[in-house]
Amino acid sequence: MLSGRGRLAFAAWTATLLTTTALLPLTDGAGWYFQAVFVVSVVTGTGVVGRRIPLARPATVALQVLVSVMLLTLMFAASQAFAGLIPGPEAIRHFADLYESGGQDVRDYAIPAPVGDGIRLLLLTGVTAVAILVDALAATYRSAAPAGLPLLALYSVASGINDDNGWLLFLLAACGYLTLLLAEGRERLSQWGRVFGGLGTRPPGRPGTDSGTRPVTPMRTGRRIGAMALGLALIAPAVLPSLSGGLLEGAGTGTGKGNGDGGLVNAVNPVVQLQESLNQPDDREVLTYRASDKKDHNLYLRFIALDRFDGVMWTASRRDIRPVPDRLPQPQGMTLGDLQVDAVDLQVQAQKWYQQQWLPMPYPAASVDVGDDWRFEPEGRTVVGTDGQDTGGERYRLTTLEVQPTAGQLAAAGPPPVELSREYTRLPPRFPAEVRQKAVEVTKGATNKYEQAVALQRYFQGSFTYETSVDLDRNDPQAIVKFLKDRKGFCVHFSFAMASMARSLGIPARIAVGFTPGKDQGDGVMSVGLKDAHAWPELYFEGVGWTRFEPTPTRGSVPSYSLGESSSTTPRNKGQDPSAAPTDTAPAAPLPSTSGCPASLRNIDPAGCSSQAPAGALDTGGDDGFFSGPVVAGLVLVALVLLLLAAPALWRRRARRARLARGAPALAAWAELGDSAWDFGVPPDDALTPRQAVVRLIRLGSLDAEASAAAHRVATAVERVLYAPAAEPAAGVAGDVRRVVAGLGAAAPRRVRLRARLAPRSAAQVAWAWSQAWSERTQRWSEAVRAAGMRLRPRREGAS
Repeated sequence: MLSGRGRLAFAAWTATLLTTTALLPLTDGAGWYFQAVFVVSVVTGTGVVGRRIPLARPATVALQVLVSVMLLTLMFAASQAFAGLIPGPEAIRHFADLYESGGQDVRDYAIPAPVGDGIRLLLLTGVTAVAILVDALAATYRSAAPAGLPLLALYSVASGINDDNGWLLFLLAACGYLTLLLAEGRERLSQWGRVFGGLGTRPPGRPGTDSGTRPVTPMRTGRRIGAMALGLALIAPAVLPSLSGGLLEGAGTGTGKGNGDGGLVNAVNPVVQLQESLNQPDDREVLTYRASDKKDHNLYLRFIALDRFDGVMWTASRRDIRPVPDRLPQPQGMTLGDLQVDAVDLQVQAQKWYQQQWLPMPYPAASVDVGDDWRFEPEGRTVVGTDGQDTGGERYRLTTLEVQPTAGQLAAAGPPPVELSREYTRLPPRFPAEVRQKAVEVTKGATNKYEQAVALQRYFQGSFTYETSVDLDRNDPQAIVKFLKDRKGFCVHFSFAMASMARSLGIPARIAVGFTPGKDQGDGVMSVGLKDAHAWPELYFEGVGWTRFEPTPTRGSVPSYSLGESSSTTPRNKGQDPSAAPTDTAPAAPLPSTSGCPASLRNIDPAGCSSQAPAGALDTGGDDGFFSGPVVAGLVLVALVLLLLAAPALWRRRARRARLARGAPALAAWAELGDSAWDFGVPPDDALTPRQAVVRLIRLGSLDAEASAAAHRVATAVERVLYAPAAEPAAGVAGDVRRVVAGLGAAAPRRVRLRARLAPRSAAQVAWAWSQAWSERTQRWSEAVRAAGMRLRPRREGAS
């Protein structure tokens, strides 16, 4: 048979593993779960050994943490650690790489995600941390109810990511927690033997009482706490801020609800699904759009910008989102006074089957007329749906800015802002040296950043083959090197390679994902299909802003400004040979204006420009920001939880103040003395006389002489009230109680003093009083119903 703490440890082990099953639907494969069973078993066994020795409770928890770290080191970084167990600097770096890789995989993959080393380490680390907390709270500190908080956190993470977590997984998690509560109830019951009911004003179930009334056992209390916990678990996921809040959690938190029949439906990372879209046998129509002037403006429809590069994949940073303003802020970096910018009004209609989270629109849009469930992300200048909003059947209007820089303007661009350059030229530490070398080789002879960009585009357009069947290896850090060697791939390969090479040359770059302009259906209506899905690099030039380049051969159109300073301003058609481009000289580049806003853009939106605004500054716009609805609801919930945790201490403080007020009777002071002693670990015993109870208190509380004398004076005052022919007022009894409490605090260890102040044991009387009141109320109701039945029975008999 297991001991009390053994049962608690086993129950904690069971509760943790049952709750961990909620993570299973998130992954493709359950092998990691069996590893979690092993790790949690070792953690639980370590706790059992530490308590059996016995170690101090903090030392037991520290030992569990140490063993967990060594175990994870053995599993993931044995070759980098001392003796395969002790992590050193190299092992720590390896762990950091795995955590970063795991976070990237979480953003890249839809659920169920493949379990690489990074994701497996994230899962095992989280489960191990929860196992340590649950075992420490339930078994080491013998407080099972708070152990539900880490279990609830674990389940909430799973349910927040996967909305389809079924009732079975919730039932397993709930049963694990209830098992833990019942084990604690049984362990507490075994310490006291029989639990007696209350006598007089004593609440039922209080230690030391003696009565024949029905007891309220810890089992019943555990069941009630369990019911409350289940209610909290049901409410919390609906109230807490969504785990997919902010923008997209990188690129991996799409909320599309498509039917799963191909294309970009249900796309989580657009790059992951782009190749599938291009290889569809049927070119299904995604959306149609029409310009107000019914002209073909050769507009790329972009829905997301990817700015984070880990050496293999590009993803979107997590950024703040806000309500879509009536007029979007000035495009970042667009400050040349003579820059040609034309406004184009568009009407867009998405097909009902095309359901994804981001709104396709040309860059840069000046205004968007769309529903209230859409939000604006200023840095990437994208519009994203919230609360399940998607593009399916969406009809919206927008005004976009058709920016037409000249080659001379791009060549004369000054240095970008320092912060922007630092963020958008960042490369991973292990970026292949071969790629850097190739970028330098290809751009040899270029005298400025613009000429380098043109040279890179010409390099890809002139000697590579477009092929959609080439695999996109999302785990190979040498993927770009392989692409440069094989010289074939599709738009993702070309855009990834050019953007990374541009960054290696110090040119700010990011990846745009969306659609090429589509096909003209007549009367100015353009039809965009799955096979128009595309990715292209955007490079930043001060004064012009983010500028599209087209390295992918035979796809889309190469902008005229990207053909070099000797090129014509006429855009090139699909598949046109670069050598066939006209060689008319471009106009001379005008000097940057100090107005801070292009003249044509000032005509479109004067309020959007400011001569005092620094280059690249963004309008903050309207912002629901930190005080958005879900965040406020979450803060309210946290405040309620904190208030609930603080309620016992607040109740005890109020009760102490009332009992020790001036003129308070001796019996009230005696009750306060008994509860204070209970808070410090000396439970009351109603079978003892006041004098015997004081002797016991002095012995167990290790009181000094002054506190002992004060305790005896309180007992004498109580005896006079109880047994003297005429009750005598007791002067100074409240002060004596305070002296005894001070003596208890001085003799108790620090953790006992903190427990007495923050989580006083005597506060259990509140629950007992509520239980007694509830029992009395239900008994009165039962008697009233029975009496009513007795009154009705004679009438029925007479009627018969």
